[in-house]
Formats: sequence, structure tokens, C-alpha cells
Amino acid sequence: MYKARRRISSAAILGLAIAAVAQGATAQSASCSYTVNSDWGSGFTGTINITNNGSEPIQGWNVNWQYENNTLVNTWNANVSGTGSYSASNLSWNETINPGQSVSFGFQGNTNGSSAEVPTVSGDVCGDGTSSSSSSSSSSTSSSSSSSSSSSSSSSSSSSSSSSDTPTDGTFRVDDTGNITKNGELFPVKCSSWFGLEGQHEPPDAENNADGAPMELYVGNMWWVESGRDIQQTMDEITAQGINTIRLPIAPQTLDPNDPQGRGDIRQGGVLKNAPSVRQDNARQALEDFIVQADQNDIQVIIDIHSCSNYVGWRAGRLDATPPYADRDREHYEFTREGYSCGVVDDDGVVVHEYNEQLWLEDLQEIAGFSEQLGVDNIMAIDIFNEPWDYTWSEWSTLAENAYQAINEVNQDVLVMVEGIAAGTSDGTDVPHGSEDTNPNWGENFYPLADDPLNIPKERLILSPHTYGPSVYVQPQFMDPAEPECDGLEGDEAGDADCNIVIDPNRITPGWDEHFGYLREQGYAMVIGEFGGFLDWPTGAPVRDRERWDHIQTNVDEQWQNTLVDYMIEKDIQACYWSTNPESGDTGGLYNHAYDPVSNESGWGTWEGFNQRKWNLLNRLWQD
Repeated sequence: MYKARRRISSAAILGLAIAAVAQGATAQSASCSYTVNSDWGSGFTGTINITNNGSEPIQGWNVNWQYENNTLVNTWNANVSGTGSYSASNLSWNETINPGQSVSFGFQGNTNGSSAEVPTVSGDVCGDGTSSSSSSSSSSTSSSSSSSSSSSSSSSSSSSSSSSDTPTDGTFRVDDTGNITKNGELFPVKCSSWFGLEGQHEPPDAENNADGAPMELYVGNMWWVESGRDIQQTMDEITAQGINTIRLPIAPQTLDPNDPQGRGDIRQGGVLKNAPSVRQDNARQALEDFIVQADQNDIQVIIDIHSCSNYVGWRAGRLDATPPYADRDREHYEFTREGYSCGVVDDDGVVVHEYNEQLWLEDLQEIAGFSEQLGVDNIMAIDIFNEPWDYTWSEWSTLAENAYQAINEVNQDVLVMVEGIAAGTSDGTDVPHGSEDTNPNWGENFYPLADDPLNIPKERLILSPHTYGPSVYVQPQFMDPAEPECDGLEGDEAGDADCNIVIDPNRITPGWDEHFGYLREQGYAMVIGEFGGFLDWPTGAPVRDRERWDHIQTNVDEQWQNTLVDYMIEKDIQACYWSTNPESGDTGGLYNHAYDPVSNESGWGTWEGFNQRKWNLLNRLWQD
């Protein structure tokens, strides 16, 4: 499913996907097809598509199919009944199939030790009442068979939601005061992100996997320095410190067990660098294993679709992101991704990992099915897309509402986490964000929601702004008022002008009020999905920032983080710290890192003890 449908330009990067298709007859009114969209050995997802080939509308439909060994665990967009032998009928909103139109419904199943089967679909609507079966390993056949319009349109057509559409009972909910609950009990979110499975970045001159994007969780135990650390040790240590939730970034390709960027020892033609004792079989299995292990440790999980591609990464900003990207001209930096795109581009030098709304909704539904598939109750929320800065609010709110509908069709127990937008899009469109005195971070801006609320039940919604201090980006509101020549400068331009940085809560917090804080006061659940940084920045930062900002001698990022913690305490806002692991070049982590880009390059991936000052910050937020 994942390679076939992404139209990857380079087979060497993503390989081949195998999909199975059963194409129905067209004798009477409709053709019926059965497609296996994804097969990971123990389970699968699939779609049945019904296309009206006649001249009259079809009013109501029913189809049947039977497995020898497979069983279904989740279904969506149809009324499905049975065990082994199944029957599906229309819902009220997809009852009518006009001439030339299609409807489809989806499902997730277990193989029960067999393989994903391709049964015959039958029913009066299917022409002569039967459909012929065939299978194919062709990527194009798989893609065209599974890409009916109903997945996207069904979400849109039923996007008008209210609390009456949604069960008031569920594992995770938001109460009337905007606090998150689990099984009816208040659940204070004490969270950090733990990254790597969304895709790392290899330099273009790397000896192995040059310019690669390996999907592998950082665990502090590398093949060149085997520390003995494993995931369980880290879970024991961070839960003892108070963490009860992990935000886990992934990419669409993480869901594909066969993606070569998630498999194999890098010394033997693969891409993985963790020590053999902690090395994953594939990225999909690593994701599933982490969720189950977290459940066993009473850790809740937020699954975050962090990008449209493991190669494009954090730059994306939209589902169909295309170059140029924000870091294309970054100095002394070898990790640009101008040769990769999620949208179709007319450039033979760009590898396209095609992504769009329909594929995204399918991924969201697959993730939503993990709770039942894995037998866990710890998937608290799905963070539907990371930092969608390249959308207007109208565009993003529509996508978010469609995402809720898609998730809710599969799983009524999880919450939907929606991030904010930015102050403008890549095409130069300005987005309202309140006063021009403060500029929002990517993902921070919820100002437009005041006039255009999300049509998602509050009891199922978490608003999740992202905000950072100078360690990640120097905003204009950080400029020293005593230096009028620096007024309005930001980023590298401010550093090159030797501008001073002043963290003034009286200047910064009104921006947070406008961008997101006002919504907490209206009873929305709110978890800041990312904040963090090097407390002694620019110490610890990449060389380019150390040199540009070496005139900063005070702990400005620590001041900024304390200002945010004060604000969150005042507003009763919770947060996920970026990050548990220390490999972030922008922020470091809750663990110290042996690596230093100047003095100890060989220390990469080796974790040291806790950064206690960061834990003190979190303990103050949690008021522990």
C-alpha cells in the first residue's frame, strides 16, 4: 500500500509493494472490487469499491464475501456484520450511487497465521451477483484500484459533527472544564516526545545510506558504542521522573514494514545504526512494539504524523509539500532536502513521494485501528499532522474536520489532536494572528479559530500549539527595545547584526494570549505539543549558531522556557517537552548527549545522565 500508492520515482529508495486486487464484473448495474491495501503479516487493511456502471442511480446496496482464515477487527463507512462470512450494507449518507460514481468502505483484519486473502465479492448490486478474483503485484494496478473517491468525500460529506454523533463514553475524553480524562478519571498529561521513527537525516556524503532517511528510534545504544541501554530502561527512568505520556512522531513510510529505510544493519547494506541487541526488524514492527511496551508500562501514547515523507521531514507544512523548503539556504548545513517532494513536480531531479488528503485519511484510519489490533488502551490521541504552517485556517480546519470524521469511523476512544498554523504560507498569503508585535511559531497560530471554530466535538479535541524560544528561532519579539536598529529583525539577520536578545514576559505573553491562550479560557483541552531548547544557548547549538550568536552571554532560552512554564501554570495548559532523547540539534533532550559538534563528534547517539535543570522545569510545570 505504502509504496504502490506513493508513486515513488526511485525503486532503489522504496522498492516494490505487493497489493492484491479482486475486480468485479460489470454485467448489470455495478462492478465490485476487493483490494488489499496493506499487509504486514499478522494483519491487513482493505477496501471494497462499488462503481455504478449503469445509467440509473443505485438506491441502497449490500455485498457479501467470505474468508477461509482471516477475520475483521475494524470497519468503516458501512454496516458490517458476520464472522468469517461477512455482509456489508450502506449507511444513510452513502446509500445512493449515481451513474459513473463509486462508494467504498474499508476494514482492518487479522490474518490468523495465514496471509491476507482476496475473496470474491458477491451481491445483487455486483452485476450478475458475483465478482471475479485476481491478484496483481503491479504498483499501478494496486494504486488505481484502491484510490476511489469515497474515502475523502465520505469524510467531507459527513463533516458536520456534534456531540450527538459521538459516544459520550469512551476511554479518552475531555470534560466540561477542558481537562483530559481516561476511563472517567482526570488524566494530567506529563509528556515528552521521543523521536527517530519519523525519519533521520543522513548526509549526502555518508559512507553508507548517503542522503538516506532511516526510520529508527533513538535509544542511546549504537553499534559503535554498545551501552546496553534499551527502551525498557528509559521507560523505567522517565516514568520514575513523572512522565506518563510519550508523543511518538512517525511518517507515512513508518507504517510500511517493507520500506528499506526501516530495515537492516547499515554495515551489511541496510540503514539501521542501533546496536544489534536493540535493533528493530522494520519500522512498522518497531512502532507496534513501542506502543505495546508503553501500554505495559502504563504510558499513554500520542501518535504524531510528523511529515508527508520520511525524507521531507519537519519542513513539510502541508500534505503535498514541494521544494523549495525553509532551510534551502542554511549555512554550514548538509541536510537540505531539495531533491524530495510530496507533491507532484515537473523536475526529473526531484524524487516524489506522493501524498494527499485521501492517503492521509487512510493512514489516520489505520493508526486509529491500532488500539484494537494491538489490544491496548493507551493510544490517547492522534496528532493529525505536524506544524501545518503552509495552510490558511480555512484550508486546515476543513482538513482537520475530515480527519476527525475518518478517525471516528474507526475508533471512538481516542482524542484528535489539532495543531495551529503560522502567520503566512509559502506563497506569500498572510494569515491573521492578532498584533504584529508578536510572530507565532509554526503550529502556534489559532487566532482565526475565534471566528471559524472547528466542527469537532470538544470532548474529542485537543488543541496543540507549538512554540519555541531563541534556541530554535529568534523571533522579532525577542529583540532588545534599547536597540532600535534591531527592531523587526529576526533569525539569522538579527544574529548577523549582533542584536541583543531580551526575554520580556510583558511583551511575549500577549502574543500567546492571542495565538492560543484565549481558547483554554473557553474550555478547550490544550497540550502544547512541542517546546524545549538548549538552556544555555548558543552553547550546545550547531556551530553556525554558536558563531553567529556568540555575543549572547546570558541564559536567554532558559529565561524563555521559564516564562512559558509560568504562563502554562497560570492558564492550566499541559505540554509535551521536545524531547526525551538528546539527538535534536535545536534543543537537546531530557538526557545529556556525549556528542558535541566541536569537541566530540564520535559521541553521537551516546546518552549520558539526565539534564536535571530541564527536569526541574518540568517538575515546576507539573507542580510536583
